[in-house]
Amino acid sequence: MKEPEVIRTMKLADGVRFQEIVEGEGMEAREGDTVEINYVCRRSNGYFVHSTVDQFSGDSMPVILPLDENKIIEGLKEVLIGMKVGGKRRALIPPSVGYTNEYLKPIPEEFGPRRSLLSHANEPLVFEVQLMKIL
Repeated sequence: MKEPEVIRTMKLADGVRFQEIVEGEGMEAREGDTVEINYVCRRSNGYFVHSTVDQFSGDSMPVILPLDENKIIEGLKEVLIGMKVGGKRRALIPPSVGYTNEYLKPIPEEFGPRRSLLSHANEPLVFEVQLMKIL
């Protein structure tokens, strides 16, 4: 009988926790890179907030993000740095390194999901991200 694979959780100094679900291959994302990702964002209680992947059709609309602390939420930037193309990570991002202002990305363009996300900016968020490309 094969042993079950254990997914280890990494904890960063600022409280961000993440799990490597799929390692990916090739280049690693570095600070200053621009990346294309798919993501699902949930509240810490599991309630769905927003996603770039349609849960019914599987179609996706990846977002392009600069790994720059002034444009992306700090916690997500930390999760993406070191990821390899094709990799997937699940992360718990505390509010102190989350949506500290309404201009940080990724943010939905639609009013409802945007309002929902910003109204829960003071609680931890769970992101599942897949690194599609490094541009």
